[in-house]
Amino acid sequence: MRDIVILGSTGSIGVQALELVAANPELFRVVGLSAGSQKLPLLFEQARTFRVPVVGTTASRDAWGSLADGVAVIDGPLASTEIAAIPCDIVLNGITGSIGLGPTLAALGAGNKVALANKESLVAGGPLVMAFGADRIIPVDSEHSALYQALLAGKRSEVKKFIITASGGAFRDRTDLTGVTVDEALMHPTWSMGPMVTINSATLMNKGLEIIEAHYLFDMPYAQIDAVIHPQSVIHSMVEYIDGSTIAQLSPPNMKGPIGYALGYPDRVKRATTPIDWTSSHQWNFEAIDTKKFGSIDLAREAGQMGSIATATLNAANEVAVQSFIDKRLEFSEIVKVVAQSLSRVDKGDLRDFADVSAVEQNARMITAEYIEELAQ
Repeated sequence: MRDIVILGSTGSIGVQALELVAANPELFRVVGLSAGSQKLPLLFEQARTFRVPVVGTTASRDAWGSLADGVAVIDGPLASTEIAAIPCDIVLNGITGSIGLGPTLAALGAGNKVALANKESLVAGGPLVMAFGADRIIPVDSEHSALYQALLAGKRSEVKKFIITASGGAFRDRTDLTGVTVDEALMHPTWSMGPMVTINSATLMNKGLEIIEAHYLFDMPYAQIDAVIHPQSVIHSMVEYIDGSTIAQLSPPNMKGPIGYALGYPDRVKRATTPIDWTSSHQWNFEAIDTKKFGSIDLAREAGQMGSIATATLNAANEVAVQSFIDKRLEFSEIVKVVAQSLSRVDKGDLRDFADVSAVEQNARMITAEYIEELAQ
């Protein structure tokens, strides 16, 4: 029996993780949950269903009140950080955004392993996270889970490069990105995700962030990390070796496979996801990413080469720009331009501690908001 904590339990990753737990009650026991304030009835329903001894939420007592009858609650802005430090076998961090960094560091600092679905933890604080050791982190992003598995096929010294696949997002076949609406950007052709991640997919910023994530997770030079469009989203990533062999990881486009692999590692969870039907005909396509159309890829590489101050700035600026687009205060075609403008005001260098991350992010959010206001005038 493995004790697990799930952060972001009411989001897509958290809900699917609990479905896996329900299907494998002999393997997993949930000892802590956390979520924001948007789906409080679901959070407390999860707590009672899985008999979770303690939950965390950013919502105040006035908001949850009688919903929490019979459940111990930690509330406030640091609730997830406190829940992450509960002694357990592994913490699944399914929080979206850079607010997930603090809980990641808290979990690692408490001696827990982390099943990491919060890519921003590495984009915003890569050196701080990896200082705890790569063996303490099992990636949950489907692309990085694929790389993790494909790397088992050979020695690290034999790896030539990584190839991360991208669905292409909502606009892979659209040439003119002017006048894009929020509803259009949220119509992902393959995956069902939250609004921030879905729009990051539409700009392909998610793929830029994943390149940075792969760099930190696997200590891989940026020059050896490629990305390609693969619309079917069945091949999640590939590792090319020096002998010309390429090892790919394939599974249907859902997150239960990567979640199950991370929670059960080094064992695999039976029937975590439906296997591919090899008796049916399949067609899988690949194409180069148009970096002129999707400038986020090159921008992310530039930030990565500059250091973790720049990657933290990139992430924070992007969060502000995407939210401004969702709030209809910024055009879709301006998102990456705004992020690039914020990045242009940053020096090279690395973050020293968590306080550095907070300061850099606060500054990035301020200058990005100012630039968006200037555009609106």
